[in-house]
Amino acid sequence: MYLHLGQDTVVSFDEIIGIFDLDTTTVSKISRDYLTKAEKSGKVINVSMDLPKSFVLCRKEDGTENIYLSQISSTTLLKRARETYEF
Repeated sequence: MYLHLGQDTVVSFDEIIGIFDLDTTTVSKISRDYLTKAEKSGKVINVSMDLPKSFVLCRKEDGTENIYLSQISSTTLLKRARETYEF
């Protein structure tokens, strides 16, 4: 099954490690440092045309990690995941 993150981007449920709200997680210095380091190393993929509201941490089978910035709120992404998974 797949989760739509916006802008024609979908990720497999198997790859998702976590879905995070940008407003609450960037309060922590550790989270800000992690996101900054990931962006500098080219692991951040912005799928948002507007101001991003959430990020989705994914790990592929080969071990590489990507962070997708989405304009869709973390609450909405979680609802989509639950609805799709229950289907």
